[in-house]
Amino acid sequence: MNELTCVIIGGGYAGINAVKAIRKSCQGEMSSRTLRVILIDKNPYHLRKVLLFKLAVGQEDITIPLNQLFPEGVEFVQATVTNIAAKERKVLYRDPAGTEFAMNYDILVVAAGSVVRQPDPSQGGLALDSQDAARNIRDIWMANLRKAVQTKNAQERQRYMTIAVAGAGISGIETSAELAYVVRAEAEKLGLDPGAVKIYLLNAQDRLFKEGPAKVGMKLERSLADFGVTSLHGCKGLQETEGRLILSNGQTLSVGLCIWTLGLVPHPMLRSVGLPLTEEGYVIVDASYRVQGAPGVYAIGDCAQIVDPVTGRTDGKTCKEGNAQADRLGKVILADVEGHTAPSHKPFTDFFCIGLGPGQGMVWTRQWGLDIVLTGKLGWKIRKYTWDVASLLK
Repeated sequence: MNELTCVIIGGGYAGINAVKAIRKSCQGEMSSRTLRVILIDKNPYHLRKVLLFKLAVGQEDITIPLNQLFPEGVEFVQATVTNIAAKERKVLYRDPAGTEFAMNYDILVVAAGSVVRQPDPSQGGLALDSQDAARNIRDIWMANLRKAVQTKNAQERQRYMTIAVAGAGISGIETSAELAYVVRAEAEKLGLDPGAVKIYLLNAQDRLFKEGPAKVGMKLERSLADFGVTSLHGCKGLQETEGRLILSNGQTLSVGLCIWTLGLVPHPMLRSVGLPLTEEGYVIVDASYRVQGAPGVYAIGDCAQIVDPVTGRTDGKTCKEGNAQADRLGKVILADVEGHTAPSHKPFTDFFCIGLGPGQGMVWTRQWGLDIVLTGKLGWKIRKYTWDVASLLK
């Protein structure tokens, strides 16, 4: 009996689900080898990144210690990966003290994830890209409400009570909806008119939710309007300076805060570790997540460009794709180790969940050629369930 060392880079959604799936598929199933699993991440916790907006409105803890997710059977190394020597099957990394190390692997899974796309520093505002940024956003709008109470200038009061969210993907939608609910509630506590709180959602597209049919996008927009969010289509935020936000359509908004939610890009670390990448920075893999020219190396999640060989459709960058990729990866690795045929890629079902503030959500799926939409509390329960499943809490 000899040992198979499997190293997973990244404790995000794809990484922790890969750990679970590989252990489930391989432990006790390999004919002649035992499995050793090592997880590398720069933090000692799993960050529930899709819930950053929760920190922008309150004090909710959105981290889970990795040793709590995997109390046994998984080794954890807190470090930053600096290089992958594919020919030697070594991963090089630096610990928090700056000491360099090298680790041998038989199987390496790259699940480094993504980072939030940054606006140019000259554009002003704040990107919702980290826990610190989220807390800063919360502090600013709360301070603005206190200023609104104190000022006698009606225009300044309105500016302090106005927030723009630039970027209308799912993150932007969920952020704006949550802010509309919480900021209005806080304004009322301070004696301000909650109806005066204005949340603008800036959408570069001609409608919301381009992933689904127009009628669902319209329903989503109406729901947001009911919760206090005004959607502005066909325009981008260009620059926010001293409370004046310039839009791409030539208009300006007077705002107390501009929040950028501009989507995701592959983790920049990938450009320095020696793996083949697309022009955009995604790891190049085959239909079974194997990295080109790097035996024993696989990549899944936000950091990989995964294309269905039958349909030509590129996998999305949401938790549902990452979870499904991780589940299949466990079976692929077992098949590769044992010399069997890897399971084929299964097309994803159209399915999206969107949170619309506390206790409210919307779910859309297409089944049997029909659009199925669930809203309200049921939509919220399903959305919360997907968040929890992605973080191994269910």
